[in-house]
Parts: sequence; structure tokens; C-alpha cells
Amino acid sequence: MDLTDKVAVVTGAARRVGRAIAIELAEAGCHVVVHCRRSEAEAEEVAALIRGLGREATVVAADLADPHAPSRIVEHTIAEHGQLDVLVNNAAAFPATPLEAITQAAFAEVVQTNLIAPVLLAAAAWPHFQRAGAGKIVNILDISAERPWPSYIAYCAAKAGLRNATLSLARVMAPAVQVNGVAPGVAEFPEERSASDRERILAKVPLGRAGSPADIAKAVRFLVADADYVTGQVITVDGGRSIAW
Repeated sequence: MDLTDKVAVVTGAARRVGRAIAIELAEAGCHVVVHCRRSEAEAEEVAALIRGLGREATVVAADLADPHAPSRIVEHTIAEHGQLDVLVNNAAAFPATPLEAITQAAFAEVVQTNLIAPVLLAAAAWPHFQRAGAGKIVNILDISAERPWPSYIAYCAAKAGLRNATLSLARVMAPAVQVNGVAPGVAEFPEERSASDRERILAKVPLGRAGSPADIAKAVRFLVADADYVTGQVITVDGGRSIAW
């Protein structure tokens, strides 16, 4: 897909990986809807950077734990930009949910944000993709969807569900829309990770280093801009960690 003057929605685009994806797509020619939950000041900074590249950018704040948020994001996109061509489901909730402390409410909120909201966003975008006769969706997954972490039961289960939903959406939306996933390993360490934790994790990565948001953004750009004959696939970007466990 030629991305010149296409419109992309990137959820969770105010910081970290989402920020890198939004800027990468803008550099490729997209106008970008920068979604955030509460980080509106940071989202506006990203939008300003995108405008500095000569592209249009708007910010939409919405909590994906709200089941009405996906439709509002798409409505904003059409109202502000008149079209929707690319959807990147990047936003995620990442709380620990160890078995001894898990609750129905906590589990449900993680699943709503990480699984249900991306599918509802795809459903809300579907009529606009059909009208245009084309579209691209990239879901940001996680290698933990297949190799779960014991203390993050809800997160890993939701990402596993999103991985499966990616395949289902690829079948349902073909041939007009290509739906794929990118599964990062360590793209950027959380700030609270200790130095010893980082060393322990990196010792399991064959390439010997953490990835970066740019590594994930480049994979997304490939799937959106160049991979017109690829659908229902997941690119793992983890430095080989998933083959070394």
C-alpha cells in the first residue's frame, strides 16, 4: 500500500512503542490519529512531531476499558480526516495478576483493553475499509501469548486471544484487508525493572541486547507498506528470545 496521504490510527501512541509506530508511519506518508488514555500532553507532543514532518495529526483520548471507546475513536477519525486506511492496535494494559490475588474485575479489565477493544476497533473500521476497498490492520501481540508468565495470567491470556483473533479477522476481512501481528520480546524495559532483572532477561536473548521501539515500528511499517500479499501472519521481533527459552 502506498501510504501517501493515508490515515492511520495508532492506539497507545503517546509513549514508547506506540509513539515510534506513529512517527514511523508519518515518515512513510500517513496522517495519524494519535490515541492515548490519559497522556494527552505527551500525545500532543507526538502530534506536533508528526505535523513537523508535513503530515496531519490529531489526538483522541479514550480509555479502551470503556466498551464505547472503539467506536468513538473511529468516529473521531472519520470526522477529522474523512477516511481510515490503517489501524494499529498497540495500546495495552499490563498489570500483574498472580493467581492468589486475581479478581474477576481485574481479569475483565485486562481482557477488555488487550483483546476486546482491538476487535471492536477492527469491527468499527470494517465499513470504512469496505468502502475504500482496502485496509491494513496490525495488532501488537507479545511472545508471552505462547510462552506465558505465571504472574501475568490475564495479560498473557488476552494476548493469546488477540493472536487468535488476528487470524480470524484476516479470514473474515479478506481479500480487501490484510490483518497481521507483530510480537515483541523486550522492546523497551519498563522503568521499574532492576538492573539485575534486565541482565537476567538479556542473558536469554541470542542477539544479546534488548530491542527498541524502532525495531517494532519498522516491522509494522513493513506489514503496512510493503506486505500486500501477507495476511494472517505474526512477525516475532524478539532477538531470538522465543527460540532460546
